Amino acid sequence: MDIGSRTGGLCAEHISEAAEAPRPDRPERPWTQWWNCSSGPLCGEAARRGDNGVPLRPNDGEPPVNDLSLFLPCAAGVEEFLAQEVHALTGRVGQDLLTLRGGVRVRAEWRDALKLNLHSRLAQRVLVELAHAPYRSENDLYAIASGVAWEIWFTPRQTFKIETTAQHSPLQSLNFATLRIKDAIADRFRAKAGGVRPSIETQWPDCRVFAHLTTEHCTLYIDTSGEPLFKRGWRQDKGDAPLKETLAAAMLAASGWWNPETGAVAAEPLYDPCCGSGTIAIEAAQIARGIAAGSLRRFGFEKLLPFQAHVWDAIKKDAASSAVPRDVAIFGSDVSHRMVDFAERNAERAGVADAIEFRGGDALQRMPPAEGGVIMLNPPYGERIEVGGVARFGAREAAQTSGDAGGESGGGGEFFPQLATHWKKNYAGWTAWVLTPDLKLPRQMRLKESRRVPMWNGPIECRLFRFDMVAGSARK
Repeated sequence: MDIGSRTGGLCAEHISEAAEAPRPDRPERPWTQWWNCSSGPLCGEAARRGDNGVPLRPNDGEPPVNDLSLFLPCAAGVEEFLAQEVHALTGRVGQDLLTLRGGVRVRAEWRDALKLNLHSRLAQRVLVELAHAPYRSENDLYAIASGVAWEIWFTPRQTFKIETTAQHSPLQSLNFATLRIKDAIADRFRAKAGGVRPSIETQWPDCRVFAHLTTEHCTLYIDTSGEPLFKRGWRQDKGDAPLKETLAAAMLAASGWWNPETGAVAAEPLYDPCCGSGTIAIEAAQIARGIAAGSLRRFGFEKLLPFQAHVWDAIKKDAASSAVPRDVAIFGSDVSHRMVDFAERNAERAGVADAIEFRGGDALQRMPPAEGGVIMLNPPYGERIEVGGVARFGAREAAQTSGDAGGESGGGGEFFPQLATHWKKNYAGWTAWVLTPDLKLPRQMRLKESRRVPMWNGPIECRLFRFDMVAGSARK
């Protein structure tokens, strides 16, 4: 298949929410439990061998999957930054690297898939496209799935799960569509493995298969990431609605503080005055230190048949040896001392505790931690905006009410005008970036934005506003 022969792709919003949403009946599984090879044929190299230790297929040399079409979904508005990052990691250009709505498609090798999982800060997953074909019925889906060489990717001794999403599909039932794809995979294994087929596992499968249906086409992918890539492996302490690490990285890229293509970071100090559990500061510190985004976690590809431990070890070793730490001042503060404690513990696990200075303090009272720099702020939507360290008000509610009330509705409605006054008085020379679902925030703050970047925080449409703080910059 020519990667440039079509422009459509699986949009991030069609897989990420379903795949990442927390479920009350599905507790977070520790990586050590998920990776317990002694409990079954979980890792790729172990899965290659049958019960008597005889290889299920040869594994000489490079795996036969070195001409791959990879799709990396991302949040809407992040596609261009992700394309820059993918180019830097793979060297692909032109028709081998396409920026699509909701993600990036790249023609690459198996090693590239591993590198992208390890290094990408903007992608939500790394998916291998296995089939793309027209369909009109569930039987067509069966035929498409039957033609995929699933035995290259996993064995009948492993488990799998299918997640199906659709965009204007003519089919009446996604459940039945999923069932037909499952039947095709099972029947192919029965034919290839003497009547043996893999089992379905809905909670912790060895392999994840994604199916996306549009009006006319079905696309099948196998996932190489496992858990979504925003799960870096260091976050154990968090608030009720922490900012995803991928979105924090997107904010840093959109602001120009981090260049995803060159890896360069700005020399100016970075300060998050509402740091919560430390996501923005930790993400920035890891970037500055040259720490690979996925260096602390495991990946789904480690269970797939093409996985070779020595290749993966070499990629990780190369990432560690090529890191070029940069000395950048990074600060974070929060009115909640509990959240500051969370942030410090998270930074310790992330390996950047000595790179960030966290302090407790009200955003309306904290003085600048340096002579000048960049403020990166993500006020918590639907949680707390604490004015004077005591008031509690939902950010989303504030966004809905304070505009009509002229910013004088009390509680959270007073926060942004007061914050703007504090910044104008004490932060002249700083550049502030604020992510918010309130599209009228500049009017509320009585400041003139110099840039506005559309972004999405999950299903919430947001803007990343830039304010250049100079004395007397308030609107009259």
